[in-house]
Formats: sequence, structure tokens, C-alpha cells
Amino acid sequence: MTDMENSFTDRMTQDLVLIEEYLKNAFVAEPRCADLQEAMEYSLLAGGKRIRPILTLETCRLCGGNVQAALPFACAAEMVHTYSLIHDDLPAMDDDELRRGRPTNHVVYGEATAILAGDALLTAAFDQLTRADLPAGRIVEAVKCLSHAAGSAGMVGGQALDMAGEGRGLEREELELLQSLKTGALISAAAELGCIAAGGTEEQRAQVRTYAQALGRAFQIRDDMLDVTSSQEELGKPVGSDRINEKSTFVTSLGLDGCAVQVELLTRQGIDALSSFDNPSFHTWLARWLAGRNR
Repeated sequence: MTDMENSFTDRMTQDLVLIEEYLKNAFVAEPRCADLQEAMEYSLLAGGKRIRPILTLETCRLCGGNVQAALPFACAAEMVHTYSLIHDDLPAMDDDELRRGRPTNHVVYGEATAILAGDALLTAAFDQLTRADLPAGRIVEAVKCLSHAAGSAGMVGGQALDMAGEGRGLEREELELLQSLKTGALISAAAELGCIAAGGTEEQRAQVRTYAQALGRAFQIRDDMLDVTSSQEELGKPVGSDRINEKSTFVTSLGLDGCAVQVELLTRQGIDALSSFDNPSFHTWLARWLAGRNR
């Protein structure tokens, strides 16, 4: 690694410390709902790459904002992401039994509690947005941004398309729409939340969205590649479930070589979108790091 790469790795580690500490203290103990709260924290505190909250913090920094003030926004995005994973793993959806190297939420706590834990994390995310020490107008914008990305026009809509596409081959355009909603919408919102927290301009928000949308698409294509080329031990989750569930992926559409070309193209597009910012070097490094990751 170069000195610059080491500095970015160190910075991401510092972001992770802030995020993990905030998440650990996000909930006040509620004895009447101890089992539910335990299920929520089981998945929320299970680790992972934390790409979404890191994007929020680093985009806030990119736009000249206070990273500490953006923490509630960052962790709200992670709560929405965690809720989506809990529900995605359910027997009615992907029926997966392993996530981040350990049993999925419904395997440990039962389907009913897992559903409720996901529901509670989704609502807790919007409570977190209101806790940010930021002007009311920015909080309202954050609520609009996250609710749009998480709902039927975003992540949930993408999941519905994913379920509807099982057992039939999707055209590439359909697949790109599905993944732009299911994966890309929340990644884009996480970055935009950082810009909102910093009081960024509409032009900056648009540029950040373009970057994050390209990043999200590249991220999903790389995920599809790893589902074919990696092992369960390496990824910490089942591999080959898309094939078992007869789901179309970018690998089935483009092949591994075609996917690699698209990841590089999208990574460059995302990086170029931030060219007008003074110092987007961390975002450039992050895009390249995600494009080359092995898990």
C-alpha cells in the first residue's frame, strides 16, 4: 500500500469507530421489549463493511460539514440497510440462514420477531434523523431523501421487482432498474444525506447522487461476480442463492468478463462526477477499493 492508501484506510477505520460507538448507544434499554431489542441489536451490531454510513460521513466532510453532526444521519442509513437484510433473509424472500458469518435473525429469534426487529429498525432510523443537531430544514430534507430511497420508489420497489423476476430471465434494462432501486437507491441516499448534513448546494447534491448511483451499480455487479467466484467462508453468507432461486444477475446477463468491464466503466463515471469538488480523493479511493474487493 502507498502512504496515501494507508491514510485512507486509517480514515475509514476512524469513521468505523465513530459509527460503531454511536450504534452501540443508539437505543435506551426497554425491559418490556428486551427480546425485540436484542434481535434488533443482533443484526445491527453484527459488523459489515458499513459502506453507507461511511459514505454519509465522508460526503459531509467533502462538502465542508461537521462529521460528528452527521452521525445520526449516517446511522439512520445503516439501520434501514440492516432492516432490509433481516427481511431479505426471511423464508418468504431469499430464505438464507447465514449473514455476516453467523445465523440470520429469523434462525435465531424466529420469523415473527425478525419481522418486528426489521420494522423497528426502519422506524428507529427516522427517529435518528430527528436527533441530529442540525437546522430543521436539513432534517426535513433528510427525511424526504431517506423515505424516498427506502420505499416503493426505491429499495422496497427493487425488492418487489426482484421477487417478481424469479424463475424468468430479465432483460438487461429490467435488471439495471431492479438493482438501481434495490441496492443503488440507499447507497445514493446515504451519500446525499452527508451533503444535506453539510448544507450542500443542489448542484453538489446532484453530483454526489451521480457518484453514488454509479458506485451502487458497480457495487452490485461486483457482488454478483463474488457470488460466483467466492466461497461461503470468504463472504460470510451463502453463495449461489441467486442461481438456486432462479434470479437473473449481471453475471447471467453479461458474463464475468463483461461484468468486469462494467465495474471499471461505472467506477470511472462515479469518480468523474466529483471532479468539481476540491478534494474528492477519499471518494476516488473508496470507489476503486469497492470495485476490487474480494468480499
